[in-house]
Amino acid sequence: MREKLLIVDDERMILELTSMVLSSKGFDVSVVDNASESYGLIEREQPALVLLDYMMPKVNGLDALIEMRARFPETYVIMFTGKGSEEVAVELMKAGAADYILKPFSNAKLVERIENVLHIRSIELRNKELVREQGELHAEIERWNRELEERVEHKTTELERAHHEILLTEKLAALGHLSAGMAHEIRNPLNSISLFAQVMSAGLEKEPEMRSYSDKIINEVERIDAILVKLLSTSKRSPFQLRTVHIDDIIEKSLQPFLEQMRVQGVVLHKHLPQQTPSILADADELGQVFSNLFSNALFEMKQGGTLSVSLEHDDKDVLMTVGDTGGGIPEEHLHNIFDPFFTTKERGTGFGLSVVLRIVKTYAGRINVVSEPGQGTTFQIWLPLV
Repeated sequence: MREKLLIVDDERMILELTSMVLSSKGFDVSVVDNASESYGLIEREQPALVLLDYMMPKVNGLDALIEMRARFPETYVIMFTGKGSEEVAVELMKAGAADYILKPFSNAKLVERIENVLHIRSIELRNKELVREQGELHAEIERWNRELEERVEHKTTELERAHHEILLTEKLAALGHLSAGMAHEIRNPLNSISLFAQVMSAGLEKEPEMRSYSDKIINEVERIDAILVKLLSTSKRSPFQLRTVHIDDIIEKSLQPFLEQMRVQGVVLHKHLPQQTPSILADADELGQVFSNLFSNALFEMKQGGTLSVSLEHDDKDVLMTVGDTGGGIPEEHLHNIFDPFFTTKERGTGFGLSVVLRIVKTYAGRINVVSEPGQGTTFQIWLPLV
């Protein structure tokens, strides 16, 4: 490929002779007799080298050199000058000239200096390209490192979550064996206490105060029995019947008992339940427990009002159910414990609600995730496979 050269000189004879000599040496030569017109030509032709006269009318060579180097850094400049002083040479080199040639000059010397500058230009441009490529490689490596760190962090989080869920599953299994035996052993004396309290209550018709005491005993027995039922439900699956169900119908049915509570507390309901949602094979009552527990917890956190958000979406593999509130949120130190049996921050809570939710979700080979920020609310995401 022929190198492009531009000659800028106000002397027509120098333009013609220099152009003829350089063209015969294989260069693609253009000429112009003033610096003002040279800028547009450089922008269009992008020559590798400009031969620029130092002494010219209108725009002198030094000013033109500074302009060219600022606007076209890949175009190098050799100055023609009739002034052979060191001051001029230093001034030109500081301004960005690649070389300077004193007039008059020989053709051989001109060609030699041009080829030398073009060789230096080729090396310097290649070095710049290598530096740019090196910078791009460093940036690419940094991006790969960040992606690798993110993937490792993501996988570590997934492994920690999976490990935590395995531990919870083992806890629930152990709790199932324990609670089944406890329920049998505790219910026998509870039944006796209840029977004796009923007998006492029947014989205290004329003593209302004493009868109220026996009634309280019966109520407390019933409360203990209800706790045992909840304890069993965290680890043991109740009798179930699998049917084809639509989750949007289950959500609507589960919301009904809470509508009045939401009205009293000033909670606004935001629902996004598409009409055409896929059906899954499940027990409607089991899935209803999931939503009832989540709605109950959400409303507990929004006693002074807020927003309850319920949404449903799906792809060809999973259905995603989201329940969010704008309550006080869950402290970060509690997030890993919320599914543990007996863990609760409520004064009168049993800590069984979310354990039941986890057991049911795992029963259907699903997964659950919670996102919470103190003061901003909590969002539960549940994925269930369609098949």
